Amino acid sequence: MKIARRGGVMSKILLIVEDEEDMQELMKRYIKKAGLDLEIYSAFDGKEGVEKYKELMEAGKKPDLVIMDLKLPEMDGVEATKQIKKIDRNAIIYGFTAFFDTDWSERLLKAGAKKVIPRYIGFDGFVKELKKFFQS
Repeated sequence: MKIARRGGVMSKILLIVEDEEDMQELMKRYIKKAGLDLEIYSAFDGKEGVEKYKELMEAGKKPDLVIMDLKLPEMDGVEATKQIKKIDRNAIIYGFTAFFDTDWSERLLKAGAKKVIPRYIGFDGFVKELKKFFQS
């Protein structure tokens, strides 16, 4: 896992692709409350998520994990996942969606996502999944 330097301290990089600003803010608040020291980047649609991933790679800040919503403007989460995997076949992408256990979430996994986290587990459950990932 590649780790970015921030002020001499190693930090892990998370890219959140989620079109709802309130959701993004809640995720960030819970991550911070849980004490996870992550450098967090945001994208608000699938196309922007792909561009942001590419920018971060070029800047030497490859995201350790991408959190991908399914229902996004411009380009849905399945297509954005496919595009990111074309840029970096080793990209690790987790879906975080209300459309868990649907054909759509199955397509996200087929596109290359490692896991789909159901929204119904709430933010505490979401943070537990992140802790499992980042502390392994």
